[in-house]
Amino acid sequence: MSPSPLASGIGSMPGSDVGEALRIVLGEIGDLPFLPELPARGPSAGMVGRTLGMVQELGADLQPVGWRLTDTAGRDQLRARSLLGHDLDVLEELAGSHHGRLKVQVTGPWTLAGTVERPRGDKVLSDHGARRDLAQALAEAVARHVEDVRRRVPAATVVVQVDEPLLPDVLAGRIPTASGFGRHRSVQEPEAVRALGWVIEAAHGAGAESAVHCCAADVPLSTLQQTSAGAVSFDISLLPTSRYDDVAAWIDSGRAIWPGLVPTTDPSATEPISDKALTERLLDWLRSIGFDHPAAISAVVVTPTCGLAGASPGWARNALELGAKVAANLVSEYDGRMES
Repeated sequence: MSPSPLASGIGSMPGSDVGEALRIVLGEIGDLPFLPELPARGPSAGMVGRTLGMVQELGADLQPVGWRLTDTAGRDQLRARSLLGHDLDVLEELAGSHHGRLKVQVTGPWTLAGTVERPRGDKVLSDHGARRDLAQALAEAVARHVEDVRRRVPAATVVVQVDEPLLPDVLAGRIPTASGFGRHRSVQEPEAVRALGWVIEAAHGAGAESAVHCCAADVPLSTLQQTSAGAVSFDISLLPTSRYDDVAAWIDSGRAIWPGLVPTTDPSATEPISDKALTERLLDWLRSIGFDHPAAISAVVVTPTCGLAGASPGWARNALELGAKVAANLVSEYDGRMES
C-alpha cells in the first residue's frame, strides 16, 4: 500500500521573523514541516548564503559581484552561520518534540558552482578541481547539519531537499562567463551525478531521507534517476510533455514525486483558487502521465510551485493550507478507490 499523500513547502517564506514563519508551517502542514528560509533578512539568509554558512571547510564572503570563495570566512558568511544557528534554536524551541518527517533545504553543488566565484574571479564551475572541492565540502556540511537537526529534534526523520535550479543550465552549457560574452562548458552527466551523489549520500549516511528540487522547465529527470535521491520536486506547470516518460520512469522506480501545484503569489481576486480545482488539475496531470490514481504511486507530496518568499504573508499561509487540503483530498480519493 502506498503512503498517504502529504503536503509541504519548498523552503522560502516571506518576512524576517523565523518564529512566526515556523508557526505557520507547523500549523498548516504538520505532517511534513520544513525549516523556513527567509531571504528578506538579506543575502546571508538566501539559499546560497545560507548553504555557504553551513560549509566550514571553505571561506566565503559577499562581493559586489556576488558570493566568492576566500581564504577565511568573511563577515557575511559568519552572519549566515549566526542566522542559521538562531533558526535552529527556534526550531528546537517550537518543534523539538516533533515526531515524523522534518525537511531542511540546502543549495546543491551545481547551483553553487554556477553561482559562487573562485577567489580570482569567474565561477567555480570553470575549474574542475574547485567544483569538486566545493561539492565535497558541501557533502561534509550536509552531514553535520543533519546531525545538528537530529540532536535538536530527536524524534524526527530529517529530509534533506537539495535545491538545484541551475542544474539544467550547467548540463546544457548555458551558464555565462564573467565577461557575459561566453558560456561555460557543459558538465558531463557522469560528473554531475557523482557530485550530486556525494551530497545525497552524505545525507543518507547521517540518517536522513533526500529529495532534489528543480523548478526549471527542463528538469533533468534522467540524470537525477542515476542518483540515490528518494524524491524529485518540480513545477508541473513548467514540465513539457516530452518529459512525461521520464516522470513515469521515475515513479516506476519506486521513488516519490513532489508535484509543485499551488501558485506562489497571490491569485487574482477575480480568479480565486480552490482546493477542489487544484486536486482535479493534479489528478488530470497524473492521468496524462499514465497513472489513473495516486494509489499507483509510491508517494506524493503536494507543494507550491516554488518558494514563497515573494508571496504576501497571507497568501503564504493560504498556499500551504491549500496544499494540505489537496493532499487530504487525494487521501479521500485513495480511500474511495480502495473501498470500491
